[in-house]
Amino acid sequence: MPIEVKDEEHVIKLSEVAIECRVKKLEKEKIAKIKLRTKKYLFTYKVPLDKLDEVLSKLKCSKVVEV
Repeated sequence: MPIEVKDEEHVIKLSEVAIECRVKKLEKEKIAKIKLRTKKYLFTYKVPLDKLDEVLSKLKCSKVVEV
């Protein structure tokens, strides 16, 4: 089961150790899910679509994939 993160700063710290970051846009719900895959866990973070670009610019993932 993935672990849901509520804090944006925690997501940024997790992105430093993440293997891959996936972004899934849900247009009907007007949110995007950012999924951070680490060696042991999968973390998810929900963000409104209007703040998505701001959050993505702060992420330090080596690999960002849009699904």
